[in-house]
Amino acid sequence: MKRIAILALAATTALTAPSYAAELDEARVKELVFEAIRENPDIIREAIAMLQAAEEAAQAQAAAAALTDQRNLLESDPNAPVLGNPDGDVTVVEFFDYNCGYCRRVFSNVHALVESDPNIRVVMREWPILGEESVFAARASLAARNQGKYEEFHNALMGNRGRANEATVMRVAEELGMDVDKLRQDMDSPEVSAHLQTSQQLTQALGFNGTPAFVFGNELVPGAIELEQMQALVEQAREQG
Repeated sequence: MKRIAILALAATTALTAPSYAAELDEARVKELVFEAIRENPDIIREAIAMLQAAEEAAQAQAAAAALTDQRNLLESDPNAPVLGNPDGDVTVVEFFDYNCGYCRRVFSNVHALVESDPNIRVVMREWPILGEESVFAARASLAARNQGKYEEFHNALMGNRGRANEATVMRVAEELGMDVDKLRQDMDSPEVSAHLQTSQQLTQALGFNGTPAFVFGNELVPGAIELEQMQALVEQAREQG
C-alpha cells in the first residue's frame, strides 16, 4: 500500500505539466515516475513523510473518537479498582503491568499525586502484556479485592524488586495475611477475566501499545511521566471540566 502511494505521489510530482493531461499507459507512467525519482530522490523522503503524517493524524483522530465513545467504561467501570477519592472531580486511568520497569518507576509518582490532591480518583486497569507471570500477578491482584486487600497487594507488588511470578505473588499474599487458597480460587473468577479482557479492548481502541499508559481527561499519555507533568495534566482536566 505504501509503495503504491509513493508511486502515486511521485507520479503527481512528475506529471504536473499540462502536456501530460492526455491518457498514458501504465508502463509509461511507471517510466516517468522512476525517471522523476532518479532526478529528484527527495521525492521518496517527502512521500514517506506525507504518508506518516497522514497515518498519525488518522490514528489520533481514531483515538480521540474512541476516548469519547469509551469514556463511561474508562472512568466508571464497576469492575475496575479505584484508588484515591472515589468521588473525586478528576479521574485518571492507568494501564500497567507488574513486570514493567517503567510502571514501577512511575508508581511513586502516582502515589504522590494521590497524596497531594484529595480530589483525584485513579482507575486501575490491569493490563498484563509481559508474559504469563504478569497475567498471574494481575489475576491475583484483582482477586485480592474479595479480601479487601487490593491496594495493599498492588503497592506490595509494585514495590517488589524482583520479577512478579507465582512464588513472589503468593509470598506477598501470605505476608499480608490473606487466605491463599481463596485467592487462587478467586483468580479464575469471571470478574477477573472480564477486567483483563476489557483492558485489552480499551487499549486497542485507544491505540496504546505499551505500559504504563494514562488517560488524563481528554489526554492520552503513553509512557512514564514525572509528577509535575501529572499534576499539570490533572489541572488541565479540572479546568476542562
